[in-house]
Amino acid sequence: MTEYAVVTRSHQKAWSLGDLGKLAAHTPPIYAEALCEELDLHPGERVLDVAAGTGTASIAALRRFCDVVATDFVPDYLDHGKRLADAEGLDLETQLADAQELPFEDASFDVALSTFGVMFAPDQRRAADELLRVVRPGGRIGVLAWCPDGIIGDYARTIGGYLTPPPGVRSPFEWGTAERVRELFGDQVRVTRRSQPFRYPSVRFAVEYFRLWYGPARGAFAGLDEESQTALHADMIAVWEAANRAGDGTLVAHADYLETIVVKP
Repeated sequence: MTEYAVVTRSHQKAWSLGDLGKLAAHTPPIYAEALCEELDLHPGERVLDVAAGTGTASIAALRRFCDVVATDFVPDYLDHGKRLADAEGLDLETQLADAQELPFEDASFDVALSTFGVMFAPDQRRAADELLRVVRPGGRIGVLAWCPDGIIGDYARTIGGYLTPPPGVRSPFEWGTAERVRELFGDQVRVTRRSQPFRYPSVRFAVEYFRLWYGPARGAFAGLDEESQTALHADMIAVWEAANRAGDGTLVAHADYLETIVVKP
């Protein structure tokens, strides 16, 4: 098994520990709707959502009368997305798939998109090439990735400080920099820095909520002794408090992300 394959299996296990549906339920889908507009989706276009999670972006595309296929490597996420689409009377096709090895023919989609998903594929070059491969010439690719200097980047670094990173794997947050996406897709990309709001009853509520439902955080806590768990918990509180702009005991924070739009030659 290759090094990337080992890391991919580890990631799959970590993400499976949580429940993205719980997180998505309290995350306004502003990012997904904005991306679909930037991609200028037209009714009838065939759209692939890569590393779709529970299908937030897929459903945004379905609302625009597109034909959508959602892929992810966690079956429960796809099942959840299918139920959400069904509840709105939308027909979502799902398929279990690794972003680094998409089971589709070349040039079989008008648009491929990924919202905070493909960025976590360990083989970044392969993942980018797969996005390019499955889109027709003249088609569009849209990728959202958290910026390394934003609150989600700080949060990930906090968790990472208690773990041993896999050797030879680049940080997923490089997808949140213009330099890296230009390396992956070429200079003819359009990048825009945007922000996504997070609103929770309190900082402590946010820390506990992510600890329960965000797979990587849940896995990190499970692998630590009690003293280290206490320290990580305190560090997570500090990350959210530093970003909090509410002064009434609640949490209001904005997480910066990079929106990348590519038109395939």
